[in-house]
Amino acid sequence: MARRTPLKDMRNIGIIAHVDAGKTTTTERILYYTGRSYKIGEVHDGAATTDYMEQEQKRGITIQSAAVTVFWKDHQINVIDTPGHVDFTIEVNRSLRVLDGAVVVFDGVAGVEPQSETNWRLADNYNVPRMCYVNKMDRSGANFRRCVDMIINRLGARPMILSLPIGSEDNFRGLIDLVTMKALVWFSDEKDAQWEEWEITDDLAAKLKIDVKEDLDILRDVPKYRQELIDTALEQDDVAMEAYLDSGEDPSVDVLRACIRKGTVTGAFTPVIAGSSFKNKGVPQMLDAVVWYLPSPTDVEAIKVVDEEGEVVGERHCSDEEPFAALAFKVINNQFGALTFARVYSGVANKGTTLLNSTRGKRERIGRMVEVYAKDTNAIEECRAGDIIAFVSLAETETGDTLCDPAHPVILERMKFPDPVISVSVEPKAKGDQEKLGAALGKMVRADPSLRLELDKETGQTILRGMGELHLEITIDRIRTEFGVDAVVGRPQVAYRETITSKIEHVYTHKKQTGGSGQFAEVKIIFEPQERGEGFKFVDAIVGGSIPREYIPAVGGGLEVQKEDGVLAGFPTVDFKATLVDGKYHDVDSSALAFEIAAKACFREAIRRATPVLLEPIMKVEVVTPENHLGDVIGDLNRRRGLILGQLERGMNLAVEAHVPLSEMFGFIGDLRSMTSGRATFTMEFSHYDPVPRNVADEVIASKAAA
Repeated sequence: MARRTPLKDMRNIGIIAHVDAGKTTTTERILYYTGRSYKIGEVHDGAATTDYMEQEQKRGITIQSAAVTVFWKDHQINVIDTPGHVDFTIEVNRSLRVLDGAVVVFDGVAGVEPQSETNWRLADNYNVPRMCYVNKMDRSGANFRRCVDMIINRLGARPMILSLPIGSEDNFRGLIDLVTMKALVWFSDEKDAQWEEWEITDDLAAKLKIDVKEDLDILRDVPKYRQELIDTALEQDDVAMEAYLDSGEDPSVDVLRACIRKGTVTGAFTPVIAGSSFKNKGVPQMLDAVVWYLPSPTDVEAIKVVDEEGEVVGERHCSDEEPFAALAFKVINNQFGALTFARVYSGVANKGTTLLNSTRGKRERIGRMVEVYAKDTNAIEECRAGDIIAFVSLAETETGDTLCDPAHPVILERMKFPDPVISVSVEPKAKGDQEKLGAALGKMVRADPSLRLELDKETGQTILRGMGELHLEITIDRIRTEFGVDAVVGRPQVAYRETITSKIEHVYTHKKQTGGSGQFAEVKIIFEPQERGEGFKFVDAIVGGSIPREYIPAVGGGLEVQKEDGVLAGFPTVDFKATLVDGKYHDVDSSALAFEIAAKACFREAIRRATPVLLEPIMKVEVVTPENHLGDVIGDLNRRRGLILGQLERGMNLAVEAHVPLSEMFGFIGDLRSMTSGRATFTMEFSHYDPVPRNVADEVIASKAAA
């Protein structure tokens, strides 16, 4: 089969934002205006195409990223609508990993909100070019300039303003296109309403009855914004800049668009446009900007190829001519079985092909592959470089795995996933459902790498770990609706950690004689603390052969196992370095097992003398509240051992930022609603680990011992 869409005309983009900024509403308009959907589904009535899960429709939020393919002006746009709630950041993370560009949606009233910052940092990590869409310009309190200032100050971005709003709130009438220097004016909010192109004249405000000072100021400053656009865009092209300086004439629209595209792709600046998706103003212009300015698969850096240790050893270019390579970035279970979403980075694969899962050393036969349109699928015969597709019922492949041509094996750069910070015990409501629940939990964990499943060695309970209370609540609800198993859930538990605060050198000798050959191993290890977040590091500093090379991995393995069972309360020990500096062995009695046992015992004895402390997860909390409740909110956060970081304006309200221990945040939503008559909201995301105060640590250790 010939390629359906040239690579240069493809766009793989994500719609990302804070919860309630309007991502899904914007995606619905994209589907409508591109002709993919003949009606517009709304989030508030549970009819949005990409929010098809029962839990999404019930709560009015996006939980799972959904993929759709649309066509706009001869370009194929693969769109992934991602969640905005912090508990589901994993969905944004893995989507951004495989996307070439992103549209970041901002609420025109609230501006840059906490999850906007988190998503922006993720996009920075993956070097994803992006553009900003300031949505909800029709809402009371919308302020375009304030939102742009927040993009500069809170995100550290360099905005390139491409369009300005004409009016705001109830009198939002349209846009000033600074590239073409035309006013785009709507006279209806209906979905099929057409805009009119007007010349930008001095009496534009009077014609459209714009009389609010802030709106008039924006229209007055149109020449200034236009000049800034020209100056910034032409920095990308010396020839165009020279021609402009020589002639004094404004560059053509085509020259400006080429320069803006170059600057967007390289990250020199970020285009900013305005609109109101709900009122059907600005989405076609946003689609134009996606086509004109966001990159095609061949415009971005080639995907890195790594070895088994994760070290970069090469790259794979996006081309049909290269050997096949694809990255699996998501696994879901639906009525068709397991769907493994993959981004194809190079080559062509046909139905019936056998591919190598190079991450696991397993072969997978491609029985079926499909294009995905939210919950629906369309069978296809082949996939090519640049495509985002799904393979049906792969047995061995999980999120982050590479599928490639067996004759040209490569491992593509993997994704990094956050560790869970909260856990609950899970058991079936009906005794006979234990096996069914285990299978359901296994499928959920396979589909969501931010979930972890463990068995409590002491109680025998199944422990489910996740990113937040909502994350775990929805996981259990999905097990009920998708697998037909009701579960009983225990009280949420905090994922504490342990670490050391002083350096210690310790020698441990393991001897065991039982007649015949015995066991002997001696290790001398230096344990020392590392910076927070650096994890565990094992260093082999043996010289002179005091321990044979074949036994050293057993020492590292023993420490790796034992650190999961800390000396204070059995929590994993983190952020320390263990350096093996010396030891002894016996020609007959030494073995890998003996050295593993010695390493474990050395850890247990040494860590107790290295001033161990308990660590707790600290959450970054933002509470948005009316000003008259500010004192109550701050007082409550202080009672929860919170550290107030500052206050910001959020439209008509105030936002309080704080760091608060996760253990103190259970039940906060009920107290917040009570003290503010339901008018305040809050968001929370993991920030870092900090030592637990001694009195609190004693309680945690005592309760763990009593459990």
